[in-house]
Amino acid sequence: MNRNFEELLAEGAAVPTDGWDFSWFAGRATEERPEWGYARSAGERLARARAALDLQTGGGEVLDFALGQAAPARPAVLAATEGWPPNAARATTLLAPHGAVVVAAPDTAPLPFADAAFDLVLSRHPVTPDWPEIARVLEPGGTYFAQHVGPASVFELVEYFLGPQPAEVRAGRDPGRERAGAEAAGLEVEELRTARLRMEFHDIAAVVHFLRKVIWMVPGFTVEAYEDRLRALHEEIGARGPFVAHSTRQLFVAWKPAAD
Repeated sequence: MNRNFEELLAEGAAVPTDGWDFSWFAGRATEERPEWGYARSAGERLARARAALDLQTGGGEVLDFALGQAAPARPAVLAATEGWPPNAARATTLLAPHGAVVVAAPDTAPLPFADAAFDLVLSRHPVTPDWPEIARVLEPGGTYFAQHVGPASVFELVEYFLGPQPAEVRAGRDPGRERAGAEAAGLEVEELRTARLRMEFHDIAAVVHFLRKVIWMVPGFTVEAYEDRLRALHEEIGARGPFVAHSTRQLFVAWKPAAD
């Protein structure tokens, strides 16, 4: 059934955006996954960890999956942080059966944990990794295992709404700069892999929901402010097929050397 612009716009604007469950997009948008399988690999590491911390856990969905992969093993100490209150509440409910403590902490604040408290620190898509704090809470020999968003991710969509972005914006999250930040904090980068992955948006409701959920893509996005561009994109999808963009991802594996 072909649905008109107004119906799709209303649907995309009404879908709840809390948590990091993207199952609503099934059949409406697709994204390739990196070959390294972050959540599965995180589960393997959790099964061997003594004390683990998940930074910026969202609604806890990825950590919950990884812990399911690790079962029946799990760290004796398990904590997570989240800066957005609705997500922190969601993560608390989801992760409580695993014995995890979820701390509502702003992403930019110092981590509320003691020095050398964890042998494993995880993070999937942190806004900005705080390398000195990550290094501080890792014990000597401990590992940081994370998947970061890379530079110019989904910029085909970003620039459709915002126009061409400056070179310094497109270069944000550069893997070389992130490596340098990790090393400056005293970490040794063991592995750094990158991937560019195809995305397809099959209707305008998927675009609206994505931009409402991933709020840093088009800051201040509302359907009212961008209705003309949304209508034009709706017509383009109808005439040419799915809107294609590309996400970028970076796998970071770093460890903290023992003190001399």
